[in-house]
Amino acid sequence: VQLVESGGGLVQAGGSLRLSCAASGFIFEDYAISWFRQAPGKEREGISCISGSGGSTNYAGSVKGRFTISRDNTKNTVYLQMNSLKPEDTAVYYCHARGINTDYVYWGQGTQVTVSS
Repeated sequence: VQLVESGGGLVQAGGSLRLSCAASGFIFEDYAISWFRQAPGKEREGISCISGSGGSTNYAGSVKGRFTISRDNTKNTVYLQMNSLKPEDTAVYYCHARGINTDYVYWGQGTQVTVSS
């Protein structure tokens, strides 16, 4: 089982990035996928999630209206489009998979996002 994040990097405030999470080793559509982030010295926080079918999404208040989560089940990939980035969005971003009908949980290794002011 693998979750591999990509797309992180350094961007100026107001800019955009698109993160990808490529999954393998499990039945992708049977898992809800979430994005978490962890800033230095802070706890890991969930910022967005999407249902297995992609028909339901949720966002934390801190990113609502700026970030968009989506998934392509034909490519076993989830995306996080991040617009209007702020310095406080600087963190390591993690992909998380949770079985809809099981207790299985998987994490990716994370990708660094740095937003300069």
